[in-house]
Formats: sequence, C-alpha cells, structure tokens
Amino acid sequence: MPDPRAEDAYERGGSGERGGSSERAGADGRRGRRGRGARDRDAPPPKPMDPREAAREICLRQLAVRPRTRAELATAMRKRGVEDEIAAEILDRYDEVGIIDDAAFARAWVSSRHHGKGLSRRALAGELRRKGVSADEMGEALEELTPDMEAETAKALVVRRLRSETRATPEAVFRRLVGMLGRKGYPPGLAIRLVKEAMAERDDAAEFADSIDADALADAALDPDAQ
Repeated sequence: MPDPRAEDAYERGGSGERGGSSERAGADGRRGRRGRGARDRDAPPPKPMDPREAAREICLRQLAVRPRTRAELATAMRKRGVEDEIAAEILDRYDEVGIIDDAAFARAWVSSRHHGKGLSRRALAGELRRKGVSADEMGEALEELTPDMEAETAKALVVRRLRSETRATPEAVFRRLVGMLGRKGYPPGLAIRLVKEAMAERDDAAEFADSIDADALADAALDPDAQ
C-alpha cells in the first residue's frame, strides 16, 4: 500500500516543479520581450528615400495605369511635393528615352476615343487640351481624323441607336439622337442632317423627317437668342 506521505510529497514536489517551470517560462518570456524591444529601440531609423527616386516611383505608378502626358506626370509629382527642378529633370529624361511622348499619346488618344466612343474632333480637342497636350501636337493628331471619317462615325452612331428606338414618338427620337451627337461634340447642322436622313428611311418616321427644316433648326441651335 503506498505511503500517503510519499504521495503528498510527490504532489507538492510536482506542483512546485510545474509552478517553478511556469514562473521561469514567464520570466524568460518577459526577458525575451524586453530584449526585442531594446533591440528595436537601438535599430537605426529607416533611411529617407532619395527625392529623385521618389519622383520616379510616382511617375512609374502613374504610367502603370495608362500612358500619361508630360503635364499629367508633372501635376502628379507637384501634388506629392516633388520640387519643380527635380520633376523637370525626371521628365526631361523620360522624354529623352521615349517613356513619355505627347505626340504619340495624342495620336493614340484620338484613334481610341473616336473609334471606341465616337467622339468628334471638337470633343477630342477639348480632352487633349485638358491633358496638357500642346496645340501643335494636338493639331497633328486631329489631322488624321478627316471630316468624312467624322461624318461616317456620326452616321453609324445614329443608325445603331435608331434600331433600339422602337416605342418613342418620332419627335422624341429626333431630339434624343440629335442630343446624343451634340454631347459627343458634333455640330448641330451635321447632327440634324444625319438624324433626318436616317429617320427618312423608316416607314414610321419618314413623314416626320420630311417635315424637318434642317437648315432652320441648325440656325436656331447656333443662335444664342433663339428660344
């Protein structure tokens, strides 16, 4: 039969040993944490980024989204506190190696926005101006968009939109289509003429189209005093 005193001694010794281990572990843990904190405090502060490197990173992040003009990159750097002298240095270097090319940007923008969105020369000129493209580079890019190409694109927009206009009255359809072309930058005379011609080919709108005086409507649209 086991001696109860031996069992009591074992339990006291075991619990004491466990308690001692726990206390030592806790002490070691606290010492470990204090040691790491001391090392962190002793570590040197991070070295500040070179201003030119920071400027280059700003530009590369902008260019990773889409091509940018020189003016757009200059604005992005200015907003983030890059000195104008450093910004000019970075942009001159990017011009030199072809990373930025406003003339190529303008040509690509005109092609994409005209064929993709159907925008007119006037609308495209406004967009390029807001992006800081120079008048010369803008003019060269817009020269590739001839008046005939512009008219063909506008006509295709009208025909495509007219297919979905099956329930509205001819008057409402006419206003919607002329308004659509106006928002894309097409002049009133061209817009009215193209919509009239497209509606004249539909049996349910031919009579209305025949009654439209395109010249009078265009003159009225251009007259700021017209009611």
